Amino acid sequence: MGKIKVLLAIRPRMLADVVRHLVARQPDMAVVSDVIDLTELLLAIRTTEAEVVIITPADADREPGICSDLLLAYPQLKIMALSAKGDTAVLYQSSSRQKHMDDVGEASILGAIREFGNESA
Repeated sequence: MGKIKVLLAIRPRMLADVVRHLVARQPDMAVVSDVIDLTELLLAIRTTEAEVVIITPADADREPGICSDLLLAYPQLKIMALSAKGDTAVLYQSSSRQKHMDDVGEASILGAIREFGNESA
């Protein structure tokens, strides 16, 4: 079984660094790309074959418009929209309703990525 491919589109930079190091320490996960601009996201997903994308939406209280576009183009994709403060997250996938995470500690983030990765297999 291969590693779960995680693509990061997270700002601020400090939060991106924390999540990157968290994922990189896991033997069953790999950060395959880190994009700065959301316009680069579609190409990065295609070239890296990412399974999970972690983004920071501009408005944590509303579904990021890009989620619908990404899931339409890549229905197998799993998306975690992590607030810029790192205190809440919402999980999106085409096959089910969104799931809110109020606990976004290390264990819950990694658990969500693994759950997403196992659904892809």
